[in-house]
Amino acid sequence: MSLNKKDLERRMDGAITSLQSDLAGLRTGRASVNLLDSVMVPAYGSEVPLNQVGSVSVLDARTIAVNIWDKSVVGAADKAIRESGLGLNPVTDGTNLRIPIPVLNEERRVELTKVAGKYAEQARVAVRNVRRDGMDEIKKSEKDGEISEDAARGLADDVQKMTDAHIARVDEVVKNKEAEIMQV
Repeated sequence: MSLNKKDLERRMDGAITSLQSDLAGLRTGRASVNLLDSVMVPAYGSEVPLNQVGSVSVLDARTIAVNIWDKSVVGAADKAIRESGLGLNPVTDGTNLRIPIPVLNEERRVELTKVAGKYAEQARVAVRNVRRDGMDEIKKSEKDGEISEDAARGLADDVQKMTDAHIARVDEVVKNKEAEIMQV
């Protein structure tokens, strides 16, 4: 039998890890270094993540600081942050960028919970795709005569339980993030 439950579990865990990193980038009105993870800066002939052209740190609950290492990249980094869709406007001071985090209004909070919901659905689909791969392996093994019908049913039940547990974890993670977003 070629079904590797550990591998399926690892891949489902990967979907949840990916969801958590996507959600970390959602702005909640509080400063977080992860907020700028998605910002790509055109530098050195290609697009590079902001954290590869400067150090990102949190000054206080409402301010992020970015210390750009190469003076020639400051303008590109500033522009990349402004155009990132995060609604941030950096203040440039030499090679430092100070980024004040505006207070979220109710409309923006609702919008962000919808985005969180989309991320959650992507994670659920990823978990279900892993489940489908596992089920296909089980069916193939049963068809090839490697395992009995009862063994196949037992393995299918195990994969389904694993899937249900991971979907529940996705729901929990996104519920916590939505509560954080809606917190005033």
